[in-house]
Amino acid sequence: MLKELSIRNFAIIDDLTVSFSEGLTVLTGETGAGKSIIIDAVHILAGGRGSTEFIRHGEKKAELGGHFEISSEKHPIYLKLEEHGIEAEEGSIILRRDLNESGKSICRVNGKLVPLSVLREIGGSLIDIHGQHENQELMDEKFHIHLLDHFAYHDLKAIKTNYDEAYETYRQLKREVAELSINEQRAAQRIDLYQFQIQELEQAALRVDEEDALSEERTRLMNFHKIFERANMAYESISGEGNGLDFIGNAMNALEDIVRLDSIFKESSEAVTSSFYALQDAAYQVKNALDDLEYDAERLNEVEQRLALYQNMKRKYGTTVEEILFYYEKIEEELSQLLNRDEAMQKNEQLLAQMEIDLNEFAEQLTTVRKQSALKLSEAIMNELRMLHMEKAQFIVNFEQLDHFDANGKDYVAFYISTNVGEPPKSLPKVASGGELSRMMLALKTIFSSSNGITSIIFDEVDTGVSGRVAQAIAEKIAAISVNSQVLCISHLPQVAAMADHQYYIKKQVEHDRTFTTITEMEQHERIEEISRMMSGAEITDLTLQHASELLQLANERKEAMK
Repeated sequence: MLKELSIRNFAIIDDLTVSFSEGLTVLTGETGAGKSIIIDAVHILAGGRGSTEFIRHGEKKAELGGHFEISSEKHPIYLKLEEHGIEAEEGSIILRRDLNESGKSICRVNGKLVPLSVLREIGGSLIDIHGQHENQELMDEKFHIHLLDHFAYHDLKAIKTNYDEAYETYRQLKREVAELSINEQRAAQRIDLYQFQIQELEQAALRVDEEDALSEERTRLMNFHKIFERANMAYESISGEGNGLDFIGNAMNALEDIVRLDSIFKESSEAVTSSFYALQDAAYQVKNALDDLEYDAERLNEVEQRLALYQNMKRKYGTTVEEILFYYEKIEEELSQLLNRDEAMQKNEQLLAQMEIDLNEFAEQLTTVRKQSALKLSEAIMNELRMLHMEKAQFIVNFEQLDHFDANGKDYVAFYISTNVGEPPKSLPKVASGGELSRMMLALKTIFSSSNGITSIIFDEVDTGVSGRVAQAIAEKIAAISVNSQVLCISHLPQVAAMADHQYYIKKQVEHDRTFTTITEMEQHERIEEISRMMSGAEITDLTLQHASELLQLANERKEAMK
């Protein structure tokens, strides 16, 4: 559930922190006091669309935070957190979102920076916000099958898993068949192209390490004269007559003679001797290299041409030799498939036909279970609607068979309803009024509230436009939903406020030429006065206070009966 909500510099809210408890919490107050602004803040905190317009005038950013407590260790939110590498400490989840004047927002979950999409995914698993104009699930026929599947989850789970695995394999195979099913002209063109490219690459015979070796050889050939001149100078300086090696040899002999007379020169003698033989070896190596040096203009031309070939192949097939060789392997495989496409097509089509048989079997199983569950769902919804004073309503789940497979099987499911006697059921989004949709939504929320995993359900004036016994029925239904899920509700109905376990009063006031919104939890006597005001308007009388007290007493009796 939502334990604490903090809002700062958001619209007309300066700095507000409020704690919530389990059960039904109703927010009341005068129109324009900021009740819906609080719901807007929760919606944005859960990943909804934000705007710089929400930032309080004169401030640089708005700050929103929510602390959620998850009591069940099996709540699906834990899998989502694990997927994104977020730790949940002792069942606590803290969402935070800052809206900046630049238009960007910063999102965090348990202190970790996350993209808005991740905040929306996690927030959507914690909060379900439903406003008087927000019947997204009911107004979108495409979503009806998901509502039905959610209702039939335990019966469908194993079959749906089998279908999903088979469907993914089926889609992959269809893509492969489509690739092979190109027309003859395109196939011939690609075969010619691949054959030419393969021949060109085979003739090039590129090797991963050859280009570097060729570059070194070209440098050597292009600088032959300089290399020969400098190497010869080095050799003459070391081994030429009267040059380096002779002088070092004389020093070596002299030190060897001294060592016999004074051991203090031993280390120097050994160093000079070592240097003499090292220089002698170096001189031999330089001499051998000089003897092997040979300028070959024809070889330089060959190296240049070979290096040019490497550059040409890179322009055509890849930026590196590794990429070129990978491309060669790829087109070699594709050419093989093209040359053998008739055989591959026949094999894949046979596999596809068998897969369609298997998929059809799974799809039929899905349809069977869905139709059985649809009868139960229809009965459950009509029971709920009767309690919401829609006694004449008929609700059915309409099935149409698709001529193809999709992610849900071959069923197209739509909720149909008739609210008037003698009228056949029609598509719910097309015929239901706003009040009927609200009651329909409440019926579904009641049915799903114990199993949908949502920790907090928020109703934003979904009871607008109803009164009398319908208002009482809606109040009791919202209270029933709060038995299994925390419910926060903005309402102008005294019947709903009376059913609350906790009632908060939202007030707007002006201080120092600025508007502020405050929220306070009401004591019993304050609730009586507020419900009295809701019943009669601005004027509170002894009679309205008595009626409010009676309404609270009756509400408590009804809540006790729900436990």
